[in-house]
Amino acid sequence: MNLGFSANAFREYGVLDAIDVLADAGYDGVELLFDQPHLYPPDTDENDARAVLDHLDSRNMEISNCNAFMLTAIEGFHHPSYIEEDAEYRQKRIDYTRGALELADELDADYISVEPGGPVPEGRSHRWGMETFSQSLREVVPTAERLGVDLLVEPEPDLLIETTDQFLDFMDRIDSDAVGCNFDAGHLFCVGEDPAEQVETLAEYTEHYHLEDIPADHSHEHTQLGEGAMDIDGFLQAVEDTDYDGFVTVELYPYEETAADTARGAMAYLEEHGWT
Repeated sequence: MNLGFSANAFREYGVLDAIDVLADAGYDGVELLFDQPHLYPPDTDENDARAVLDHLDSRNMEISNCNAFMLTAIEGFHHPSYIEEDAEYRQKRIDYTRGALELADELDADYISVEPGGPVPEGRSHRWGMETFSQSLREVVPTAERLGVDLLVEPEPDLLIETTDQFLDFMDRIDSDAVGCNFDAGHLFCVGEDPAEQVETLAEYTEHYHLEDIPADHSHEHTQLGEGAMDIDGFLQAVEDTDYDGFVTVELYPYEETAADTARGAMAYLEEHGWT
């Protein structure tokens, strides 16, 4: 497997500077942030994309993933979502996702990660959320299929799709090979699942993995590797046992003030445990 680090911890850096830090730290790739202040699609032109590609090439780095999940440029991480009650507001997330697919294609990336629906509106049922999310995603699937850029849904605590079973239920509603899974090990641990046990279950859908540690109380706090309660070695061994040859990206966005040191610390942990 290859190791990446998410640029969403590097909001205080320019995207090219973030690439330099991660290359120097020993990572194989970077997860690009399709949001402000980096590569928000409406603010990113072909010259910006070319600059990123040239810089990645100069540092012998690859794109591990394109993060089109976080969307602070409009309101907040999760809003607008794919399941807003206001259809016009919901359309903003759909239009953003189409732009993200176009930008990923320009960057020659294979996939983007997206939020699993969003927070279920008060008074609405989970069933309504699944139906609405399915309808929203069907609006962007034709673009994904035309471009050959896949949409990876990432289960997350407190959003519509939290668990493995909910993800599988959703996949039964979507008839497209362009939709898959961004498997976030910490998120599944938060909802009481053993990430290592779910690797094989979701392997046929998983094109990319996120990794962070999580505290022993299972709270959704992305924590430096080795400082939480997850069996990180067990999870990575399970991934390796599937002969996966893609990227595992460390995602530690809460560490913005110490992003460079945090990335180096995560790499030191992975090296000490024999994963490089």
